[in-house]
Formats: sequence, structure tokens, C-alpha cells
Amino acid sequence: MARTRKIVIKDAEITNNCPECYNQELKITFYQKHTYNPFFHRTTDQVTHEIKCKKCHSVIYPVNWTTDIERVFDYYNKLVKPDKPSVRFTTLFFILLILVLGIIAALVYVYLEELV
Repeated sequence: MARTRKIVIKDAEITNNCPECYNQELKITFYQKHTYNPFFHRTTDQVTHEIKCKKCHSVIYPVNWTTDIERVFDYYNKLVKPDKPSVRFTTLFFILLILVLGIIAALVYVYLEELV
């Protein structure tokens, strides 16, 4: 029902050695989770990261990080400024809200007119 997407909020190339192929072309990417629904779009405060080698295309997990990679990760982690968590309602939500309020108001009016 609800779709979730990871939106890139920070992308940087770092020159540390890859633990797999010892190449010096790594890419660190920070993502923020967004949820899309027909009624609202939610921006969460959940931030994830991924370090990937550009040569061997392997994902480098924190278990395999060297101290240099950890240091660079901490630096870029401080630079990341995620969007504030928020909820934005869609047009469909407002149309349904107006319809429901209109129906309730009409029912109350009809009920009050029958009493008089």
C-alpha cells in the first residue's frame, strides 16, 4: 500500500583503500527514508548509509572498515543535514476530508430540520 524510497541526501567520493580490491575509489552515500501513500507523504528521520567501491562494485560493510574509513565516515556523518521529519497531506486527503465534513453537516441539518 505505502511505498518507501530512500532519497540521497549526501553523496561523496573518498580516496580510501577498498578492503576487497585495494583500489582508492570509494563512494559514500547517505539516504533518508521517505514514505509515499495516496493520502500523505512522510519524511522520516531514519538516515542510512552505504560505502561502495567504484571498481569492484562491492558494498563495504562496517565489519570490514579500516580506521581510515571510520574516520572519513565520522567526518561525512557530521556533514549530513537530513530533512526534518514531516507529513505532507495530498490533495486526495483534503477532498475526502471536505466531502466527509459536508456529509456530516448535511446530516446534522436534516436532523435539526426534522425536529422543528
